[in-house]
Amino acid sequence: MSEGGAPTAISAEQPEPRLGTFHKLVYGMGDHSINLSLSALSLLFLFFMTEVAGLRPALAGAVIWIARLFDAVSDPLIGRFSDSRTWKMGRRRPFFLIGMLPFAIAFTLLWRTPFESQGEMFAYYLCIYIFLSLSTTTLSVPYLALLPEMARDYDERTSLNAFRSGCAVSGTLFAVGMRLTADSWGGDAAAYATAAIIFGVWLMVPWLPVHGVSFERNDAPHQTPPPIREGLRELFAHRNFLRLCAIYITARIAVDVGGGSLAYLAAAWLGRPEDFGPFLLVLLCSSILSLPIWLRISRKYEKHNLFIFGAGWWGFLLIAMFFFLPPESPRIYFIAAMGIIGFGYCAADLMPWAMIGEVIDEDELTTGQRREGVYNGFFTFIRKIAGATGVLAMGLALEFSGYINGRGLATMPVQPESALLTIRISATLAPAFFLAVAMAIAFRYPLTRKVHADIRRRLEERNA
Repeated sequence: MSEGGAPTAISAEQPEPRLGTFHKLVYGMGDHSINLSLSALSLLFLFFMTEVAGLRPALAGAVIWIARLFDAVSDPLIGRFSDSRTWKMGRRRPFFLIGMLPFAIAFTLLWRTPFESQGEMFAYYLCIYIFLSLSTTTLSVPYLALLPEMARDYDERTSLNAFRSGCAVSGTLFAVGMRLTADSWGGDAAAYATAAIIFGVWLMVPWLPVHGVSFERNDAPHQTPPPIREGLRELFAHRNFLRLCAIYITARIAVDVGGGSLAYLAAAWLGRPEDFGPFLLVLLCSSILSLPIWLRISRKYEKHNLFIFGAGWWGFLLIAMFFFLPPESPRIYFIAAMGIIGFGYCAADLMPWAMIGEVIDEDELTTGQRREGVYNGFFTFIRKIAGATGVLAMGLALEFSGYINGRGLATMPVQPESALLTIRISATLAPAFFLAVAMAIAFRYPLTRKVHADIRRRLEERNA
C-alpha cells in the first residue's frame, strides 16, 4: 500500500478497485498544478508580455506558438517512453518526482523582465517558455496516462475525470489569484515576479501526494513500442481517436481565444481592467458548482451528447453577449452572464477527457497494446498547440487591427475602433464559431456506453 492507502499496483486477479473520494481528490490536484500553469499562460501571459513587458503583440503571440511546437515532439515521445518503462515504481509515477522541481523553476523565471529590447525579450521568453513546456510534458503526459488505467469502468472514468476537472478549474482560479495578487502589489514587473515565486512554489506541492495515492496495474501487456513512424501511422489510422481530437482541438481553441481575450475586453472595451478577476472567478466557481450536476446526468446520457449540449449553451450565450451587452451595461449583467456560461463551459471542458479512455480501450482491442502514454501525449499536445494557435491568431489580429500596447496596467491607451471590434469578436463570436464546429463533429460519435461495454467484455475474455 502506498501513502493514503492506495495500492501502487493492481493485479489482474484482484477485483476492480473503486477509488474513494479522498484518492480522487488528491489525484485531481495534479491537474490543479498543471492547469494553474497552463491557465496563467493562456489567460495572463500574452497580456503580461504586451502590457507589462512591452513586447509587440505579434511577437508575443509568436513566442507562445513557437514554444508549443516543441511539444509536437516532446509530448508523444514522453508518452511513448513511459509506455515502455519497467521501473520498480511503475511506468508513469517516477516522472512526478523527476519533473516537479524544473516545472516550478521554469514557471518562476517566465514572469521576469530582464531585458528591454524587442529582440532580447523575444529570445528570453521563447527559451524559458520552451523550458516550461518540456517540464510540463514530463508531468502531464504520464499523469493523464494513469487515469484510464486507474479507472476502467465507463462511469467511474467520468467520476474520476470530474474530480480532475474540478481540481483543474481550481488551478485556473489560482491563476486568476496570481493576477489579483500582482495587481494588489502595483501590477508592475516587480509585482509579477514576486507573485510568480509564490505560485511557482505552490506548483510543486501536489506532486508528492499524487505520487502517493496513484497506482498502476501489473496486468498491462509488456510491450516494445513500434518505430515512431509506424506508431504514428497506427495512431492516425484510428478514426474515432481522430474524431475525438477534432472535437477537442476546436473546443480548446474556443477556450483559449475567449479566455485570452477577456483581459483585453475588460481593460480596453469596458474600460474596467479590475473586472477581469471577478469575471473569471464567477465563471470558474459556476463551473465547479455544476460538476456534480453533470456527473449525475452523465450516468444516464452519452458523453458526446452532454458535450454538444454544454458547448451549445456556452456558444449561444457568447453570441448573446456580442449583440445585447454594450459596454455601458451594468456590471452585474456581465457577471451574471459569466455565471451562466460556466455551466456550459464545464461540460465542454470535461467530456473530451472523459471520452479518451474508451478510445484507448478500443485501440487495445485492435492492436493488443496498452498505449495510454502515446494517446494522452498526443492529446496533451493538442491541448497546448490548439490553444497556442488561437492565441497567435489573436495576437496577429490585434497587431493588424491597430492595437496600441502599453507598459503597465495603469497606462492602457485609448484603442481605435478596429482594435475594440477585434477584441469583442475574439471574446465572443470567434469562440462561438469553434464551439459550433466541435458540436457538428461530435454529432453521432460512435463510442457509446453500449459499444464500450462490449469492448471491455471482449478485452476481459481475451486477457483471461
